[in-house]
Amino acid sequence: MFTMWLIKRKQHKTICRTDTAYCIQLIISYKYKVLKVASELFSVKIKTEKIDNYQKINTIDAHTEGEPLRIITSGYPEVIGETMLQKRRYLEQNLDHLRQFLMYEPRGHADMYGALLTAPCTDQADFGILFMHNEGYSSMCGHGIIAAVSVAIETESIALPSPKQFIGIDSPAGFIRAYAQKTNDELQVSFDNVASFVEAENLMVNIEGFGDIHYDIAFGGAYYAYVDADQIALPCTPENTQQLIELGRAIKLQVMKDYLIEHPEENDLSFLYGTIFYSSKTDDPSAHSRHVCIFADGEVDRSPTGTGVSGRAALLKVKENLENQQSVIIESIVGGKMTVSIQDSQTYHGKNAVIPRVSGRAFITGIHQFLLNKNDIFPRGFLLR
Repeated sequence: MFTMWLIKRKQHKTICRTDTAYCIQLIISYKYKVLKVASELFSVKIKTEKIDNYQKINTIDAHTEGEPLRIITSGYPEVIGETMLQKRRYLEQNLDHLRQFLMYEPRGHADMYGALLTAPCTDQADFGILFMHNEGYSSMCGHGIIAAVSVAIETESIALPSPKQFIGIDSPAGFIRAYAQKTNDELQVSFDNVASFVEAENLMVNIEGFGDIHYDIAFGGAYYAYVDADQIALPCTPENTQQLIELGRAIKLQVMKDYLIEHPEENDLSFLYGTIFYSSKTDDPSAHSRHVCIFADGEVDRSPTGTGVSGRAALLKVKENLENQQSVIIESIVGGKMTVSIQDSQTYHGKNAVIPRVSGRAFITGIHQFLLNKNDIFPRGFLLR
């Protein structure tokens, strides 16, 4: 209609700029009114208040340098135990279906990670924390500490501490001191980890299809096999994720068969958590190296891995003479960055250990309420990679 009108006006050579503009305004106004009426006629307003026959678990989600953390805020039963390791065992034995419900599809995915805050177990702690993933429960998680503290401060659940104050956190691996400060309205969180040490150096594992691979084992709240990716020409890039997963899994499984891990204090900490590939090929020139951590059942850490950079600090002290208070930046497969420095050196059950300080950034990504209908055909979810 509008086109025909323009043609007729052109034929009479009486078209003017004001006529065209006015006609466009009329058409836009008409279309807007039609669309508005249509949306009012056909829209359906979902009444969420009518949902009353579902089990509900509330969470607040965040990410630390790219790695997700789903923090449970309500809906979980009480977790029983006098220590964090006892609480972790209680989750494993009694509430593991809820871990699967939150971590697995269709509510989560193969690389989802979660945390449950608990009452503290020690006098110095402000709260306790338990970590969960696609395979079970970890002993310590650096990105989880950074995200939990960031969320607690941003939601004013905990006051921003003074520069000399710490936030005390009980984890299954031990007591954690966390620090936070704001610079130009940006929150920066760091934590002093548990005693971290080199467990074994210059070991070798044979992987079918790949041959002999050299590795070290170090502990930074969890045990990892560290592999120099450059030595085996393995790209630590997003495009190579599948090969990293497959090789990381294979190395972990074979090392578990070849090497018996015994933690000096707690048998519950005596297991290999994952494989960390490190590379000197970084996107950021200021970064010392890149980490790709394959942990649990083939999860890929999007961050540089807080416990992983802690163990790496212990390795760097041995292999590269990393000095106390010397900061090192480690980047991740997606470009997230963590800074680690050695705050102190000590002897831990006869081992040369360090106390690493790890810092990073975390951001809230969403507030969620997850529902479970009693007739849901996948009450524990499922995993597809």
